[in-house]
Amino acid sequence: MNLEECKVGEVVAENFHTAQVFTKYGIDFCCKGGISLLETCKNQNIDMSMLIDELKQVEKSTDIPDYQSFDANTLIEHIIAVYHHYIEETAPTINLYLNKLCQVHGERHPELYTIQALFKQASDTLLVHMQKEEKILFPLIEEIEKRKLLQESLIGLMPVEMPMQVMESEHEEEGIRFASIAKLSYQYQVPTDGCQTYQVAYAMLAEFEKKLHTHIHLENNILFPLAKKMQSSF
Repeated sequence: MNLEECKVGEVVAENFHTAQVFTKYGIDFCCKGGISLLETCKNQNIDMSMLIDELKQVEKSTDIPDYQSFDANTLIEHIIAVYHHYIEETAPTINLYLNKLCQVHGERHPELYTIQALFKQASDTLLVHMQKEEKILFPLIEEIEKRKLLQESLIGLMPVEMPMQVMESEHEEEGIRFASIAKLSYQYQVPTDGCQTYQVAYAMLAEFEKKLHTHIHLENNILFPLAKKMQSSF
Protein backbone atom coordinates (compact mmCIF):
# COMPACT_ATOMS: atom_id res chain seq x y z
CA MET A 1 0.00 0.00 0.00
CA ASN A 2 1.40 3.41 -1.04
CA LEU A 3 0.38 5.40 2.01
CA GLU A 4 1.16 8.77 0.46
CA GLU A 5 -1.58 8.35 -2.12
CA CYS A 6 -4.07 6.71 0.25
CA LYS A 7 -7.00 8.70 1.57
CA VAL A 8 -7.01 9.29 5.30
CA GLY A 9 -10.38 7.56 5.68
CA GLU A 10 -9.10 4.50 3.82
CA VAL A 11 -6.13 4.15 6.15
CA VAL A 12 -8.37 4.31 9.23
CA ALA A 13 -10.85 1.91 7.65
CA GLU A 14 -8.06 -0.60 7.10
CA ASN A 15 -6.74 -0.29 10.66
CA PHE A 16 -8.71 1.78 13.12
CA HIS A 17 -5.74 2.02 15.51
CA THR A 18 -4.28 4.59 13.09
CA ALA A 19 -6.99 7.00 14.29
CA GLN A 20 -4.89 7.77 17.35
CA VAL A 21 -2.01 8.89 15.12
CA PHE A 22 -4.23 11.14 13.02
CA THR A 23 -5.78 12.60 16.18
CA LYS A 24 -2.29 13.36 17.53
CA TYR A 25 -1.52 15.40 14.39
CA GLY A 26 -4.91 17.11 14.34
CA ILE A 27 -5.97 15.33 11.15
CA ASP A 28 -9.72 14.87 10.64
CA PHE A 29 -10.18 11.21 9.65
CA CYS A 30 -13.99 11.27 9.49
CA CYS A 31 -15.50 14.34 7.83
CA LYS A 32 -12.33 15.07 5.82
CA GLY A 33 -11.39 11.44 5.31
CA GLY A 34 -11.53 11.72 1.51
CA ILE A 35 -8.25 13.66 1.30
CA SER A 36 -4.97 11.85 0.59
CA LEU A 37 -2.17 11.74 3.16
CA LEU A 38 0.06 13.65 0.76
CA GLU A 39 -2.44 16.49 0.37
CA THR A 40 -3.24 16.51 4.08
CA CYS A 41 0.42 16.82 5.04
CA LYS A 42 0.92 19.65 2.56
CA ASN A 43 -2.18 21.50 3.77
CA GLN A 44 -1.28 21.15 7.46
CA ASN A 45 2.52 21.39 7.15
CA ILE A 46 3.07 17.93 8.61
CA ASP A 47 6.26 15.90 8.12
CA MET A 48 5.06 13.12 5.79
CA SER A 49 7.90 10.71 6.59
CA MET A 50 7.33 11.06 10.33
CA LEU A 51 3.59 10.52 9.97
CA ILE A 52 4.05 7.42 7.81
CA ASP A 53 6.62 5.99 10.24
CA GLU A 54 4.13 6.33 13.09
CA LEU A 55 1.33 4.81 11.03
CA LYS A 56 3.51 1.81 10.19
CA GLN A 57 4.36 1.31 13.85
CA VAL A 58 0.71 0.97 14.80
CA GLU A 59 -0.13 -2.66 15.40
CA LYS A 60 -3.58 -4.01 14.86
CA SER A 61 -5.21 -4.75 18.22
CA THR A 62 -7.26 -7.90 18.70
CA ASP A 63 -9.82 -6.09 20.87
CA ILE A 64 -10.93 -3.79 18.05
CA PRO A 65 -13.55 -5.32 15.73
CA ASP A 66 -12.55 -5.91 12.14
CA TYR A 67 -15.26 -3.63 10.77
CA GLN A 68 -14.19 -4.34 7.19
CA SER A 69 -15.33 -7.94 7.64
CA PHE A 70 -18.83 -6.93 8.81
CA ASP A 71 -21.75 -7.25 6.46
CA ALA A 72 -23.97 -4.18 6.14
CA ASN A 73 -26.67 -5.45 8.49
CA THR A 74 -24.17 -6.30 11.24
CA LEU A 75 -22.47 -2.94 10.90
CA ILE A 76 -25.80 -1.09 11.07
CA GLU A 77 -26.80 -3.03 14.20
CA HIS A 78 -23.45 -2.13 15.77
CA ILE A 79 -23.79 1.58 14.91
CA ILE A 80 -27.28 1.77 16.39
CA ALA A 81 -26.52 -0.28 19.50
CA VAL A 82 -23.24 1.43 20.35
CA TYR A 83 -23.36 4.95 18.94
CA HIS A 84 -27.00 5.93 18.43
CA HIS A 85 -27.94 4.69 21.89
CA TYR A 86 -24.91 6.45 23.40
CA ILE A 87 -26.03 9.80 21.98
CA GLU A 88 -29.63 9.28 23.11
CA GLU A 89 -28.54 8.39 26.64
CA THR A 90 -25.68 10.86 27.11
CA ALA A 91 -26.80 14.08 25.41
CA PRO A 92 -29.51 14.97 27.99
CA THR A 93 -26.99 14.65 30.85
CA ILE A 94 -24.42 16.84 29.12
CA ASN A 95 -27.08 19.44 28.37
CA LEU A 96 -28.05 19.43 32.05
CA TYR A 97 -24.46 19.90 33.20
CA LEU A 98 -23.85 22.71 30.70
CA ASN A 99 -26.97 24.51 31.90
CA LYS A 100 -25.66 24.32 35.47
CA LEU A 101 -22.22 25.56 34.42
CA CYS A 102 -23.74 28.57 32.68
CA GLN A 103 -25.72 29.45 35.81
CA VAL A 104 -22.73 29.14 38.15
CA HIS A 105 -19.72 30.03 35.99
CA GLY A 106 -21.19 31.84 32.99
CA GLU A 107 -20.39 35.34 34.24
CA ARG A 108 -16.68 34.51 34.62
CA HIS A 109 -16.54 32.20 31.59
CA PRO A 110 -18.95 33.58 28.95
CA GLU A 111 -17.71 31.04 26.40
CA LEU A 112 -19.88 28.53 28.26
CA TYR A 113 -23.02 30.10 26.82
CA THR A 114 -21.78 29.48 23.27
CA ILE A 115 -20.65 25.95 24.13
CA GLN A 116 -24.06 25.26 25.64
CA ALA A 117 -25.88 26.59 22.56
CA LEU A 118 -23.65 24.66 20.16
CA PHE A 119 -24.07 21.38 22.02
CA LYS A 120 -27.84 21.86 22.25
CA GLN A 121 -27.94 22.41 18.49
CA ALA A 122 -25.75 19.34 17.97
CA SER A 123 -27.78 17.04 20.20
CA ASP A 124 -31.11 18.17 18.72
CA THR A 125 -29.81 17.82 15.17
CA LEU A 126 -28.22 14.44 15.82
CA LEU A 127 -31.46 12.99 17.20
CA VAL A 128 -33.25 13.95 13.97
CA HIS A 129 -30.28 12.78 11.91
CA MET A 130 -30.29 9.34 13.54
CA GLN A 131 -34.03 8.97 12.99
CA LYS A 132 -33.53 9.62 9.27
CA GLU A 133 -30.82 6.98 9.19
CA GLU A 134 -32.87 4.41 11.08
CA LYS A 135 -36.10 5.01 9.15
CA ILE A 136 -34.81 5.74 5.64
CA LEU A 137 -31.14 5.06 4.89
CA PHE A 138 -30.41 1.98 6.98
CA PRO A 139 -33.55 0.08 5.85
CA LEU A 140 -32.61 0.92 2.25
CA ILE A 141 -29.10 -0.48 2.71
CA GLU A 142 -30.49 -3.59 4.39
CA GLU A 143 -32.92 -4.11 1.52
CA ILE A 144 -30.09 -3.79 -1.00
CA GLU A 145 -28.06 -6.37 0.90
CA LYS A 146 -31.07 -8.68 1.16
CA ARG A 147 -31.80 -8.51 -2.57
CA LYS A 148 -28.13 -8.97 -3.40
CA LEU A 149 -28.02 -12.17 -1.34
CA LEU A 150 -31.20 -13.42 -3.04
CA GLN A 151 -29.98 -12.25 -6.45
CA GLU A 152 -33.12 -10.14 -6.86
CA SER A 153 -33.51 -6.99 -8.93
CA LEU A 154 -32.97 -3.58 -7.34
CA ILE A 155 -35.57 -1.99 -9.60
CA GLY A 156 -37.77 0.39 -7.66
CA LEU A 157 -35.24 1.15 -4.95
CA MET A 158 -34.01 4.69 -4.38
CA PRO A 159 -30.38 5.27 -5.42
CA VAL A 160 -28.47 4.91 -2.16
CA GLU A 161 -26.23 7.87 -2.99
CA MET A 162 -29.10 10.34 -2.52
CA PRO A 163 -29.73 9.87 1.22
CA MET A 164 -26.03 9.22 1.81
CA GLN A 165 -25.10 12.63 0.44
CA VAL A 166 -27.53 14.24 2.88
CA MET A 167 -26.09 12.25 5.80
CA GLU A 168 -22.51 13.05 4.81
CA SER A 169 -23.34 16.75 4.61
CA GLU A 170 -24.87 16.62 8.09
CA HIS A 171 -21.83 14.72 9.38
CA GLU A 172 -19.60 17.51 8.14
CA GLU A 173 -21.77 20.12 9.87
CA GLU A 174 -21.40 18.28 13.18
CA GLY A 175 -17.66 18.00 12.69
CA ILE A 176 -17.47 21.77 12.27
CA ARG A 177 -19.72 22.35 15.27
CA PHE A 178 -17.62 20.16 17.56
CA ALA A 179 -14.41 21.73 16.32
CA SER A 180 -15.85 25.03 17.56
CA ILE A 181 -16.77 23.50 20.92
CA ALA A 182 -13.27 22.05 21.32
CA LYS A 183 -11.69 25.41 20.47
CA LEU A 184 -13.92 27.38 22.83
CA SER A 185 -13.19 24.95 25.67
CA TYR A 186 -9.43 25.00 24.97
CA GLN A 187 -9.61 21.32 24.04
CA TYR A 188 -11.73 20.59 27.11
CA GLN A 189 -9.27 22.05 29.61
CA VAL A 190 -11.04 22.90 32.88
CA PRO A 191 -10.12 26.37 34.22
CA THR A 192 -8.46 26.66 37.61
CA ASP A 193 -11.70 27.81 39.22
CA GLY A 194 -13.68 24.95 37.69
CA CYS A 195 -15.77 22.78 40.00
CA GLN A 196 -16.37 19.03 39.87
CA THR A 197 -19.36 19.53 37.58
CA TYR A 198 -17.08 21.51 35.25
CA GLN A 199 -14.62 18.60 35.15
CA VAL A 200 -17.34 16.02 34.54
CA ALA A 201 -19.04 18.08 31.84
CA TYR A 202 -15.81 18.67 29.92
CA ALA A 203 -14.76 15.03 30.25
CA MET A 204 -18.14 13.96 28.88
CA LEU A 205 -17.89 16.46 26.02
CA ALA A 206 -14.44 15.14 25.07
CA GLU A 207 -15.71 11.55 25.12
CA PHE A 208 -18.80 12.56 23.13
CA GLU A 209 -16.68 14.13 20.40
CA LYS A 210 -14.39 11.10 20.23
CA LYS A 211 -17.31 8.69 19.90
CA LEU A 212 -18.97 10.94 17.33
CA HIS A 213 -15.81 10.86 15.20
CA THR A 214 -15.77 7.05 15.34
CA HIS A 215 -19.50 6.97 14.56
CA ILE A 216 -19.05 9.17 11.49
CA HIS A 217 -15.99 7.20 10.40
CA LEU A 218 -17.88 3.89 10.45
CA GLU A 219 -20.59 5.36 8.24
CA ASN A 220 -18.62 7.59 5.85
CA ASN A 221 -15.63 5.30 5.34
CA ILE A 222 -17.00 1.77 5.75
CA LEU A 223 -20.81 1.43 5.62
CA PHE A 224 -21.52 3.93 2.84
CA PRO A 225 -18.81 2.66 0.45
CA LEU A 226 -20.03 -0.90 1.10
CA ALA A 227 -23.60 0.05 0.25
CA LYS A 228 -22.55 1.87 -2.92
CA LYS A 229 -20.50 -1.13 -3.99
CA MET A 230 -23.40 -3.51 -3.42
CA GLN A 231 -25.82 -1.37 -5.42
CA SER A 232 -23.39 -0.75 -8.29
CA SER A 233 -22.61 -4.47 -8.60
CA PHE A 234 -26.10 -5.22 -9.98
